[in-house]
Amino acid sequence: MFGNSLQCSGLTETVVCNKRNLFPVLRFLFNTDRTACANTRTAWSRGVFLFHQGHFLLRRGAISYDSSDQTALYIRMLAVTNKTIKPSFVFTPGDVRVRSQVGFEPERRGSHPYLGIDFRTLHSRAESAGSIPARRIRRLFSFQRHLLSSRLLRGAPHLNPLHILDEDYCGQAKCMLEKVGSWNFEIFLFDRLTNGNSLVFLTFHLLNQYGLIELFQLDMVKLRRFLVLVQEDYHNQNPYHNAVHAADVTQAMHCYLREPKLAQSLTSFDILLGLLAAATHDLDHPGVNQPFLIKTNHYLAALYRNTSVLENHHWRSAVGLLRETELFSHLPVEDSLSIERQLGSLILATDISRQNEYLSRFRTHLDENDLCLGHASHRHFVLQMALKCADICNPCRPWELSKQWSEKVTEEFFHQGDIEKKHKLEISPLCDSEANTIASVQIGFMTYVVEPLFAEWARFSDTRLSQTMLGHLGLNKASWSALEPEASGSSEEGESEPGRATEEPSSRALSQGSQES
Repeated sequence: MFGNSLQCSGLTETVVCNKRNLFPVLRFLFNTDRTACANTRTAWSRGVFLFHQGHFLLRRGAISYDSSDQTALYIRMLAVTNKTIKPSFVFTPGDVRVRSQVGFEPERRGSHPYLGIDFRTLHSRAESAGSIPARRIRRLFSFQRHLLSSRLLRGAPHLNPLHILDEDYCGQAKCMLEKVGSWNFEIFLFDRLTNGNSLVFLTFHLLNQYGLIELFQLDMVKLRRFLVLVQEDYHNQNPYHNAVHAADVTQAMHCYLREPKLAQSLTSFDILLGLLAAATHDLDHPGVNQPFLIKTNHYLAALYRNTSVLENHHWRSAVGLLRETELFSHLPVEDSLSIERQLGSLILATDISRQNEYLSRFRTHLDENDLCLGHASHRHFVLQMALKCADICNPCRPWELSKQWSEKVTEEFFHQGDIEKKHKLEISPLCDSEANTIASVQIGFMTYVVEPLFAEWARFSDTRLSQTMLGHLGLNKASWSALEPEASGSSEEGESEPGRATEEPSSRALSQGSQES
């Protein structure tokens, strides 16, 4: 499946597409529409084409590749354009599959061949009839904000200021960015003020604030395009694993990077890696966990051999966008490859099923007091632990923020459980809304996953921030404990065993794989 040709396997047929047998198609397209050909030539260098029964399909984007030969297989889909010519060429987002002669319909990426589940719309909510699509409005406002904010973020005064309807909101967002290092940072408010573009604004601001744009001579256009593509590749239909979560993790990572031990030891390269890993750590998350992908025989589970499936996909998706935007094309090849490898090492560390492995290693270093941040390998390990903390720091936020995140992640859990019930699959732990409550899920997660990790982090970095996080964690756990009997009493079966979830072993909390991470 790797190389210059792609084997496209369907239900009834198998074909192989390569440059030779597609040349007549591309030549015809060139003679018909030069603009479409320009898109085609660019896309060929980045993707895979298939022409079948009047359908011209394009695959491009977030790449997955075999680490042994670095050969890229594009798996992210994007519809470039729709063009009606003879024969009819239709750029369709979907898996390149050849079906029977009758009723050919390409499947969307992520759809299971048996369950018919489309992960792109798994958590979507139907829009009201007759309403203007929210996405179209967001894009309009995003463009307006881009004109103004690009000047503000660079600190350049703008002559003849634009009279934009939402200019006041940009001003408020800029004021919030001045306090981006605060642990009480209101990420939901910031996302509303930036009209759903919190990840782009926040990451760009931090890269600029650390001086990384100038230091690494990053092209502003390429950088902005990269950040926009990253944000667009998050499924904002997911209640939890969306671009706002990525922005929240990036903001938390910034807080940790400012801690004295890290601020005195980390290099600019380390900071760049840390911010990029935080922004992309859940890229293209389907809103379900690894066990779900495995038991539904999803192609990602097969591709990554049931090992850190989601984390590998997040990493390769990030690498795909880095290569697509050529963000580091001006750097030596060895440096850009090093960035990709170390970025993968950081993202793979967020696999919560490997929590005990990293925690034991961290605890051993602290017991033996042999962490030397002058060594690159030790600095990288501390970055891994910082990203792990940032990824699951929601229980350590103030109650108003923590409660919202808890409700969102539990909604995503329960939605997966509903899908599993619908298709008569075994319900994953913590995903059964009839057997669990938000309080029970959160108490178990805090007890067996969050508390051990942040206790060790406080040993490593005994600062005011660490004590603040532990304080919030204790208060939030107490708040959920107070709500648990109330929630249990409201169900018919809950009264007999109100504390059942808290008595489960830590393996039950970890059995979610990488869903909460």
